Order: sequence, then structure tokens, then C-alpha cells
Amino acid sequence: LDDLILKIAQRTGRTISYSEPLLDATLPDGSRVNATYSREITTRGPTFTIRKFKENPWTPIDLIRFGTVSPEILAYLWLAIEFKRNIIIIGGTSSGKTTFLNAISMFIPPNAKIVSIEDTREIKLYHKNWIPATVRYSSDKTKEIDMFVLLKEAMRQNPNYLIVGEVRGTEAFVMFQAMASGHAALSTMHAESTEALIYRLTTPPINLSSSLVKLLDIVVSMAHYISVGENRRIVKKVDEIIDATKYNTVFIWDPSDNSFKSSNYSFVFSKIQDEYGIPYENLVREFDIRRRLLSILTNYNISPETFSKIISLYYLRREYILSYFGIS
Repeated sequence: LDDLILKIAQRTGRTISYSEPLLDATLPDGSRVNATYSREITTRGPTFTIRKFKENPWTPIDLIRFGTVSPEILAYLWLAIEFKRNIIIIGGTSSGKTTFLNAISMFIPPNAKIVSIEDTREIKLYHKNWIPATVRYSSDKTKEIDMFVLLKEAMRQNPNYLIVGEVRGTEAFVMFQAMASGHAALSTMHAESTEALIYRLTTPPINLSSSLVKLLDIVVSMAHYISVGENRRIVKKVDEIIDATKYNTVFIWDPSDNSFKSSNYSFVFSKIQDEYGIPYENLVREFDIRRRLLSILTNYNISPETFSKIISLYYLRREYILSYFGIS
């Protein structure tokens, strides 16, 4: 098993040894591998775990079919992303955060400049102006390039959108500074609720001030439900941040009848109205059009690349797409 783990490490371009008995890397096919060597830290012997990923990512349409999310929630997030709202997706381990992040990132306008930053490559987009960056590990710690460094470098590239695979520590401060500079940010974080997220952001090691927390617009809470004959990821709740102590719930999943309930008011739509001068009722009308379009697309077998092209065409030739799918 030690020999096998050495071969796996070689396939990733990394090393594992008695002096560095931990491996967290990506295989050539995009799968994530975590391994331990010998009995240095796992006393019963070496271990390895491989997390397989689809070659083509799940699209928002796939997530609707799985029952993970509703067309209403996705139409709402589509509008929020177009108007550069800042979004963090939270949940426990294996709750589908990164999959959902990749799916909603397909709503980013086609001409936007995007920089994504990850520990290991999981995000896959079809935008032409997309710069994917990953952390570089090294046995010489002075030569490592971590998330904090990559985020600072990303700011110098002047992106319209920042996608951060997962925020864990001090790099969150740089991300929120980017938000303050007008860069839209999409990210994930381990937290069980909006309250837990805000607590993590405002306590060590992150220690953000309440004024910076207000820059966050939307928190999407996800969960992994396992019951008899069922194993699914689902969007539990969507909250809008008003300030560090107050938020507005716009969507919530009701497990009693497996449906998504929505409120009649959106704080984010009000902010867009104030910032862009678009009447609130126009935003609601556009939200309904996009909801109907996403519902219609669930009837088609659409690849991720085709879905991205449809979204791009919607931005560039909106009336043509609406006419093509019979939406008035």
C-alpha cells in the first residue's frame, strides 16, 4: 500500500514521505486524493481516499431535476450574480457546496473577467476570459503559494468576479476587501447556518469587522440528507444579509411536503433598485421570465457547454432566446 500511495503521489506531481506523510492533491482526471504514508500519523497503516468528479460539471438544470434547488431560487441567484452581489454557499462536508458554486457561476455574464482560486481544481467554466488559479504546495515552506497570496495577486488582475473555492482563514479578509473595491465574490465556507457563518467571520482567526460583513449579500445554506432509499443534497435556505446581526430569509425548504417556500420581499432587489435605478417591479418581472426559462430548459437534455451558450445568448440577444423558447 505504501508503494501504491507513492505511485499515486507521482501521478499528482507531488511527493509523500516519512518527513511529509500527508498528501492532498488532484489526479490527472480531476479527482481529489487524500493520502497518509506509512504509520507516521495513521497508526493502523497507510490510507488513501479518492473523490471522483464528473468530467462535465452539473448545470443548474441538472440540480433542478435532482430536486436540489427550485427554478425560483436559481432565477433569483442569476439576477443577483448579474448585478454583482456577493454570495457565500455554506454547509457541512459533502453537502454539495462546490458543485452548486460551479453551477451558479455559469450565470456570470459572458464578457466578464473571472479569476477562480482553489486548493485543488474543481471549478470548470466555459467563459473565455477565465483565469483558474490553484495553490502551490512545496516541501520548502518559503516557496509555497497559498490562498492568501493568490487572492492578493487576483486583485492586481482587476477581475469582475472572484470565485474562491473555499474560505477558511485570513484569506477571507482579502476577499472582503475585494468586495469593498467593487469586485463581486462567490465562495463557499463550512458553516451550519447563517448565524454560524457570521460568528466564524467575526471571530479569530478571520476577525472581520461588522462593517465588512455587511458587504456580503446572500448566504445559501446546503445540506446532505440521507434517509431510507434517498441520498440527496438540497438548498435548505437562502438568506439576505442586512447587517451582522440581521438577515432576511427569501427562500426556505419545507421538508414536510418537499417544497421551497418564498417570501414576498427581497432586500437584495431593493439594493439593486437603489444602486442601478431599476424599478423593483421590473426586477420581479425579469425574475419571473428567467424562472420560466429555467423551467422550460429542464425539458431538454442540455450539456454544460450548451447551457453556458444559452445563458451567454440571453445576455447578448435576450429577445431571440425568449422568442425561441416561446416566452412572452
